[in-house]
Amino acid sequence: MLPTDGVMCFPGQTWEKVLSKVKKAVVFMDDRCSESLHWNGGAALLFEAGARNIKQFSSFEAGGQNEPKAVFVVSTVLKGKTADIIKDIISLSRFQYCVVFTAIPHSIHLLANNVTTDLEGNSVFEQFEEKLCEWMGDMNYTAEVMHAPVVFAPLTQHLHLLPAFSDLFPLLEVDLESINEKRPEKRRFGSLMDVDTHSLSPELQIQIKSLTSAINTLFEFIGTREESFSVGPMSRLIAGELASHPQAKNRRKSAPNKASVVFIDRTLDRTGAVGHHGDSLVEKILSGLPQLPGHVTDIQVDMLELTHLKQTTDNKGILAPGCLAQNQSATARLLWETMLVAKQKEAVMEVRRQLVEAASKENLPIKMSLGRVTAEQLCSYVQLFRDSWGALESHSGVLQLGLAAAQALRHPALPCWDACLAFERLLLQALGDLDLAEVLKQLLPLIKSSSGELSVDDLLVLLVYVYSMAQEACPGGAEQEKHVEKVENELIGALTLRLTQQTSLSPLLQEITGVSGPEELTVERAHSALENVFEMLRGVCHARDPLKHFSSVYTPSDGAHQATYRPLLKQVLEEIFHPDRRECPDVEHMSGGLTDLLKTGFSMFMKVTRPHPSDHPLLFLFLVGGVTPSELRLIRDVVSTHKSGTQVLVMSTRLLRPCDVPHLLFSIDRLKPDIGV
Repeated sequence: MLPTDGVMCFPGQTWEKVLSKVKKAVVFMDDRCSESLHWNGGAALLFEAGARNIKQFSSFEAGGQNEPKAVFVVSTVLKGKTADIIKDIISLSRFQYCVVFTAIPHSIHLLANNVTTDLEGNSVFEQFEEKLCEWMGDMNYTAEVMHAPVVFAPLTQHLHLLPAFSDLFPLLEVDLESINEKRPEKRRFGSLMDVDTHSLSPELQIQIKSLTSAINTLFEFIGTREESFSVGPMSRLIAGELASHPQAKNRRKSAPNKASVVFIDRTLDRTGAVGHHGDSLVEKILSGLPQLPGHVTDIQVDMLELTHLKQTTDNKGILAPGCLAQNQSATARLLWETMLVAKQKEAVMEVRRQLVEAASKENLPIKMSLGRVTAEQLCSYVQLFRDSWGALESHSGVLQLGLAAAQALRHPALPCWDACLAFERLLLQALGDLDLAEVLKQLLPLIKSSSGELSVDDLLVLLVYVYSMAQEACPGGAEQEKHVEKVENELIGALTLRLTQQTSLSPLLQEITGVSGPEELTVERAHSALENVFEMLRGVCHARDPLKHFSSVYTPSDGAHQATYRPLLKQVLEEIFHPDRRECPDVEHMSGGLTDLLKTGFSMFMKVTRPHPSDHPLLFLFLVGGVTPSELRLIRDVVSTHKSGTQVLVMSTRLLRPCDVPHLLFSIDRLKPDIGV
């Protein structure tokens, strides 16, 4: 089996262990594992394997009177909160047989329990089995605890996400200050590049080790030995951890295949992540349509067009939503892959083509029309299927994707998307012509606008966009900094007023302010929350400071050409595939110890070729903190332009929409991620 085929098979393979245990069981699963299952075949897999029921992993759930067997599938450590929920469910049930799967391996459970020596066997899992029997009320009942790395979600052949790590985000300057506060003055770190894994919180160490363990398991499955590279401080920690992973050393001795893996920090380029690109249909679908409950990536497609029901408040929520994950149909899967990487015009034309083809196969009375594809046209094609149950069932995947496209094209938020795109273009040009204070002043009328064309969430996205390029576009000096600070205080004041006038708070604003509704939001609280936001934004300015080669994503206007944004990812890929195979100081090779030291020592006396990311036929690009659909197209285009013969597979923690970035920057605790404890 080729390594690329193995990568596609692997996520499904990780679920085999779980499927072998679910017969006649009620299955309790947390959101992150549910999302992985969703992209691997969904609940149908469990029911086909004999599961009786699937329930949310929650203290408010329980098994029925005649359900003696339970299977728990969690992405977290088996202690603290996670253990409490399992105990609560068992206490409310009548189980005699419990199986617990955790995505965190036993070696990391030892670390979570402060056990420094590697004990024989699976002592932590065995102790938890005893607890399960205690909670079931009889030590003679059966309990099993085991590890299953069910963390991969294959969105396409070339893109795998790891939903369990969707809130893992590279550290910022403010996080460095928090790390240094706990250290003696002489041992404080000068920059994020100096931080080592041991100086991180136990929670973040566990998350990084769990991630590298999952990647190592994948490489074991595909029989591959990798060379690890990193761009950015968090990537450096992850690549270093993978390079020195204890089991990886044995694998690398005998693995027949070779690959390079390059980890890249999202924080080094937030411009592309918050940008409202005009030519990506999937970005509009992800931003416009509501998310599936408990999911980070997939959305809900309203299926009303496939019925004769009229939209009323009575039937709202009566239909199960459609989604983007189409595992049953090869045609739908190919359509989704096209939608994800094609330009909007190509994507909607392909959606129309597939709908026409499906209708023709079923001899439905379709009226062909050329020219521009409209939402109404797509809906009229979809409606042809609603009177034929067989046709609807055969093509349900394509129909769901067709409806997703139509609903995004006619979404009421689309004008706002276009407005954000227009403002970004104006700000991009202004950054080259004005200093930062003057650019920020241009946002004041938008904030004070009574029409409220842009929401507070949109304004935060625009602020991230500006600050992401501010350092290289408007370097400034001490005098300039005072001027910027003055304008920032004006912005904070205007945003505070806008915030306290809200009649409802978006999830992002609830996270940032720490309150659930406008009635709880005081002026002081809003002002303090916004001060924290601007402190974070100033750190965003300096994220690329340690880089030598990729220190800018901004090209100023030269009179003949307008100012442009140069995606960091494109710069990195062009460097990797450069025919001269240049050594780039920002793409750091991470190796597992002695061999690399020896190479370095020998290189003083003889010419030793250092490993290069383009050395092998397979390249994994891992974007720590998320990747956008536009970047997926960019990767495809750069690789095909260079005709390198290298196959590139993308892995990331999440598929980003612009509003995700303020959430990851302003409202999560990057130093203490939730590991279920």
